Amino acid sequence: MLQADTSIKYVKGVGEARAKLFAKLGVETVSDLVHLYPRQYKDFSNIFSIADAPLGETCIIRAIVDHSPVEHRIRKGMTLYKTVATDGHDIVHLTFFNNPYITKTLQEGQEYLFCGKITMSYGSYEMSSPTVEPLSSIGKLRPVYPQTAGLTSKTIERVMTNALTVFAPDYDIIPKSIREEYKLCSLGYALHNVHFPQNRNDMEIARRRLMFEELLVLQLGMGKLRERNRGYTPYKLRHCYSETFEEMLPFKMTGAQVNAVADCIRDMGLNEPMNRLLQGDVGSGKTCVAASVIFSAKYNGMQSALMVPTSILAAQHYETICRFFSKTDIEVALLTGSTRAKEKEEIKRRVKNGEIDLLIGTHAIIQDNVEFARLGLVVTDEQHRFGVKQRMTLKDKGNNPHTLVMSATPIPRTLALIVYGDLDISVLDELPPGRQKIDTYVVDESYHERVYNFIKKHLDQGLQAYIVCPLVEESETMELTSATEYAEKLKNESFRDYSVGLLHGKMKAKEKDKVMSDFASGKVQLLVSTTVIEVGVDVPDAVVMVIENAERFGLSQLHQLRGRVGRGKNKSSCILISDGAGENSRKRLETMRKSNNGFVIAEEDLKLRGPGDFFGQKQHGLPEMRIADMLDDVVLCNQSREAAKEILSTDPQLEKEENRALNREVQLLFRDTTYTSD
Repeated sequence: MLQADTSIKYVKGVGEARAKLFAKLGVETVSDLVHLYPRQYKDFSNIFSIADAPLGETCIIRAIVDHSPVEHRIRKGMTLYKTVATDGHDIVHLTFFNNPYITKTLQEGQEYLFCGKITMSYGSYEMSSPTVEPLSSIGKLRPVYPQTAGLTSKTIERVMTNALTVFAPDYDIIPKSIREEYKLCSLGYALHNVHFPQNRNDMEIARRRLMFEELLVLQLGMGKLRERNRGYTPYKLRHCYSETFEEMLPFKMTGAQVNAVADCIRDMGLNEPMNRLLQGDVGSGKTCVAASVIFSAKYNGMQSALMVPTSILAAQHYETICRFFSKTDIEVALLTGSTRAKEKEEIKRRVKNGEIDLLIGTHAIIQDNVEFARLGLVVTDEQHRFGVKQRMTLKDKGNNPHTLVMSATPIPRTLALIVYGDLDISVLDELPPGRQKIDTYVVDESYHERVYNFIKKHLDQGLQAYIVCPLVEESETMELTSATEYAEKLKNESFRDYSVGLLHGKMKAKEKDKVMSDFASGKVQLLVSTTVIEVGVDVPDAVVMVIENAERFGLSQLHQLRGRVGRGKNKSSCILISDGAGENSRKRLETMRKSNNGFVIAEEDLKLRGPGDFFGQKQHGLPEMRIADMLDDVVLCNQSREAAKEILSTDPQLEKEENRALNREVQLLFRDTTYTSD
């Protein structure tokens, strides 16, 4: 029998060379392999006749091959193999690309199952590059695995079969009492039936168990972090100065802002540190709330730190907060990667001596040589851009300081409880008076010239515009607009009489800062950019936002990009350009056209795309989930949270024998963060 930590190269059918390919999928041990779950299943219980097969959708037909596939060389490097098959009533033309083995796979007169998309061409049924299965697959669910070059799903399936015949888990991670309470199957049953279920019911039982396990481990990690955050803080707020701060403002705070400040002040008056998330739509006034809390912190003898993801955003926060505090004796400093060496050292000296009351900066402020005298309040903005590790590193610079994390990515409460499970939540659900509604239009590629003329009309009035593209450089595999190529084309053609700038994530920090300062000052009129401008750009004269290939972006990301305009006194517009086909694309972009409410948009985004795409690649700072979908089953999420509370209430450190396996999984899941470090 193989052990869980045995190298995958010892599994029959793998070896040294194939083990390297599996490593690209994150699979290095037998345990990794059996936890490489199918991303979907081919259902061989639902088989269509050729005529009844839904056009353009993946389906399975049963047909007899008329003759061995015939080779057709169409150009260098491209060979087609063609044949026809019949179900006794209709025929379908089958085409295979660069697949010489198909001539041996398909035998004349033999019957097979073909899985692919049927299309119609000149009255004939066609199927391109279908997968071929034997009739013995009828009635079964066959797994489809994540793949990499040189490693097909079929190969993984064969290796998985070999592994499961010689591997059985010698323990169950979930304690028996929890399994019985929540009616969960054993780990052994789950692993066999998630890969090779006899029917859909067995597969669902297996998936439910494995999803519950993954969510339980996540909730336990979050629960341990929440307990770690409790403790005792010496920075208890003795007096509230929020009314004094409000009196200094040239405007009236919204009711939501006042309530959020009150939440923070109440938390900071306790003996344990505040740990609060402030969620607010674009332009809802989160910075003003943070400034009010910082104001009270200062006059209670605390230092504060505000960490943001970009130098541009740090500079903007610095200017805004300095205006708020212009009539006070609060000392504010700005520290970023581009701060000059001599100035950096002076700022660090003054922070260490307690002369600086508020330090604003990028991740530069979490470097080892930045020390605080009495750090009592930590604020992070655009939290999803940092992840937990950096937040905890900053917090560790003080003695259990209060923490306020801010996000302009609205997250429905169900998901927020998981993503920010260690935090209490305040929501800014109303915009300050005077904040304009941005008109949003959805057009196709044929409107480009009209869009350009619309932009020019505004540039001629001394205003500015953005054009956002999804790629930095041309892609051979995707026909998406590239920022570099596009900017060059606009400079030389349609906008040769205007100043065009380019901004993308591959540029050096100093280059980015230069382009953005030129745009902020009006030197650049039209900025062509990737999504690097999604966060942290405030240019009041920018009134037009054009987004190319809009179907490639998530709704919440589109909403963030749209929020870059409408920040001044002039009417603003957002134009979404898309030739994306499909009902989903149309529905998503129509949501953008109809709504300016970030929370409505976030709900719709989650329904249509799920939490993985909603956040983008690991932007939320959570560990990777292998099978659990945080929205797939809200009931399961709630059950796992209750189970975690139940376990931690009697064993907060997971030291009992029955919980040690769970503790190991928590440590493994959070190994790249500081969730569980003490």
